[in-house]
Amino acid sequence: MIKGKSVLGRGLDALINSDRQQEDMPVERTAVASLPASFIMKIDIMLVDPNPFQPRTSFEPEAMEDLKKSIIANGLIQPITVRRFGDTRYQLISGERRLRACKDLGHKDIPAYILDVASDELMLAMALIENIQREHLNPIEIGLAYKRLMDECSLTQEEIAERVGKDRSTVANSIRLLKLPPQIQESLVKGDITMGHARALVNLVSVTKQLEILKKIVEENLSVRKVEQLVKNALVDKEQAGTNRAAKLSPKTAMDYSLQSIEDTLQRLLGTKVSIHRKKDGQGEIVIDFYSQVELERLLEMLHEIPQ
Repeated sequence: MIKGKSVLGRGLDALINSDRQQEDMPVERTAVASLPASFIMKIDIMLVDPNPFQPRTSFEPEAMEDLKKSIIANGLIQPITVRRFGDTRYQLISGERRLRACKDLGHKDIPAYILDVASDELMLAMALIENIQREHLNPIEIGLAYKRLMDECSLTQEEIAERVGKDRSTVANSIRLLKLPPQIQESLVKGDITMGHARALVNLVSVTKQLEILKKIVEENLSVRKVEQLVKNALVDKEQAGTNRAAKLSPKTAMDYSLQSIEDTLQRLLGTKVSIHRKKDGQGEIVIDFYSQVELERLLEMLHEIPQ
């Protein structure tokens, strides 16, 4: 579906940063195709279709009720953003919480930025970036949004960071959280653990050990610093166990086991399959697998960060 970075570029910047003239116009209900591009007006709320690229997966009932009370008291301060969809309908780009709240309140019309977004690729990028910037997404939703921008829009972590106003390391750390098992991701979303806890746990390869420490966090209300120490101890114990096991093996088998430990370490650091092939004369090669152009760029970025 996505053909590459060229589909975004200036088009995305122009749409996000364009001057949108606010006009007091009557409600438009049918002649969508004849409207000009990039402006604000009230539209029939029943003509707005959901956003197929919505990164948000959950909506907190309490937050929705607070939003409804605010709309009742002050009106809808921030319009939703839509694009034309066919001749008579619109498709939501951002503002699903606002749209849902207005529907629940029985509003017939809703103010909207109407943008001329022709491609699904640009629609996806705008939806993800505007949601990351403006909506209260949970950490896993943010990580998934960053990952989609990389995989489906061919943006690098640096480009994503620039567009959403974050450090590249922040983007990378959010994406790393997606490696956590579902139980830990769910605990993070529910607020049982913090981002600091999750960032510490992701350094462990063993899911069993991750879940063991997760249980301790919840039951004993462990601090992030305490969890970081537990993770550090677990990594040291694993390394020591590997050394002890290798010492008991024959020289050739011990060397093979050492290579396996190095493979495991590289796979954990790089987040992809790594193979080490050793020849009899001591030489060899390291093979790092990648599965897309985006994955290759990610690996190159990580390798460039290694101190020279």
